[in-house]
Amino acid sequence: MLVLFDLDNTLIDRRGALEAWAHGFTRSRYLPAEAESVIYERLRERAYPADFTYLRVALGLRDAPDDLWRQYVDGIARSARCFPGAREGLKALCGAGWTIGIATNGAGDIQRAKLAATGLAPLFDGICVSGEVGVRKPECRLFEAAAAACGASLTDGGWMVGDNPETDMAGARAAGLRTLWVAHGREWADGIREPDAMVPGIAEAIEVLQGTTV
Repeated sequence: MLVLFDLDNTLIDRRGALEAWAHGFTRSRYLPAEAESVIYERLRERAYPADFTYLRVALGLRDAPDDLWRQYVDGIARSARCFPGAREGLKALCGAGWTIGIATNGAGDIQRAKLAATGLAPLFDGICVSGEVGVRKPECRLFEAAAAACGASLTDGGWMVGDNPETDMAGARAAGLRTLWVAHGREWADGIREPDAMVPGIAEAIEVLQGTTV
């Protein structure tokens, strides 16, 4: 049985890690208070090296953009935390014979740094990062690549667990996967086709998977 997981704000608290890093970075550089908001808004959805070319100018920094990116990668990795139940749940799925993969958008170095820092990396049969394969969710090819990285095929079915209605849920449905949405305190938007299951958090998502078969 195959299950693919999104990473950011599904298994790990990216928002919390970004807030912590932005706060610490602005204080360490003695930047004005509004700099924290500038950083957060620029990096809120996703961060790539090119974003630090913008931030270098916006914040009046002298560091090379590549150096700022490396500081960000290292800092976010240190700040990254799993949501409660994520690590234990993944171990339980491994023990139950599930084939488990990561299907995430983002740059390869930052995504893999977070997986390593949180101790999650060894729990996956395959890790697929959009920045490494050249295609992003919700495109079907990302899900195909993630399944292939696990030694599996989408033709055999499976699940996608994620927090984003468009990239995770709609994308996975189009790829032929069943869908499990992790709400983290949000309500499902009206007018959007509902996923196969909706849960409050990742621990509940694991419970749903443990009680089902593909």
